[in-house]
Amino acid sequence: MTNPRVLIVGAGPTGLTAAVELARRGIMPVVIEKRKSVSHLSRAVGILPRSMDILGPSGVAKAIRAEAITFRRAIFHTNGEQLASLPLNSHKNRKNRLFGLPQNRTELHLRNAFIALGGKINYGAELLSLSQSDAGISVSILGKAFRFDTVIGADGTNSTVRETMRIPYNGYELAGLWSIADVDAVGWKAPRAFQGYILDQGGVVVVVPLTKNRFRVIANRPYALASLPVPMNIAKLYRAANFTISVRQAETYQIGHVFLAGDAAHCHSPVGGRGMNLGVADAADLAERIVNGTTDGYHAARHPVGRATIKQSERARRIITSTHPAIRFFLRSFLQLARHSPLLQRRFLKNALDL
Repeated sequence: MTNPRVLIVGAGPTGLTAAVELARRGIMPVVIEKRKSVSHLSRAVGILPRSMDILGPSGVAKAIRAEAITFRRAIFHTNGEQLASLPLNSHKNRKNRLFGLPQNRTELHLRNAFIALGGKINYGAELLSLSQSDAGISVSILGKAFRFDTVIGADGTNSTVRETMRIPYNGYELAGLWSIADVDAVGWKAPRAFQGYILDQGGVVVVVPLTKNRFRVIANRPYALASLPVPMNIAKLYRAANFTISVRQAETYQIGHVFLAGDAAHCHSPVGGRGMNLGVADAADLAERIVNGTTDGYHAARHPVGRATIKQSERARRIITSTHPAIRFFLRSFLQLARHSPLLQRRFLKNALDL
């Protein structure tokens, strides 16, 4: 059987992972991206051990490891007062590391690997229509007609592939604004630690290292920097913005030979840092199935994982943003106990590193 003609719609981490994993197995996909050029936004930053395992054979993990920040600890505070400092890596297993790298840099390493394998990314190429029949999948890209055997929709939360296939994207919008700021900061204490600040009235701010002096500040209130309860010496502001959060999952991840992966299939809050990693895992699973001819099992394999990840993320978000006195007491008590309990620290580490 000849190799299938595969179209990947979207050149973010999910689409690029699928492209690399297919190309290194001998199937060269066509990759289109409606953006006119590469993205320079940092977006997702946390890279889990499972993602590094997936990206190892292509050499992408090695390139990431060479420049990424290794998160050493998670430090939690009530307002400005430190509650607990918990480990974020395993001393017994050096593979169990949580890395931080701006998404545009992760995309760069994926892009370089794909190009080295002979691939090409077609920027400024927007999918206009898609229809599927027994003869294959017909698509229109910039007004020109093409035919493919398989289409992967890795085109984000506003997926054209998903909308064209009329797949419901069930879920809800969270109330209120969240905010983000990417900055260079001088003299920030514990620059390799993830730091979380539990504020009054359900507020929360987190500070995530991106590079040696660059940090991501996220809050569940407008104006992330203004919400930070401790001073931060800002040397440079890269961007600051408010945003809203959707919690959604596609009803199905596949119809025939059209598939959804990454944000096209699921989205949730940034709590837990699972979004990009979940998309990378979707893409790797799907690529292997395309090569092996087992794509009929893709939805059954990946939809429950997405559902469980959304449930886990939402449970954590509700706990850390709760205004209920009992829940807030429980959270503070757990963190205080975890300072002195190796068992609770191992449990926290497992939850932080697993996907």
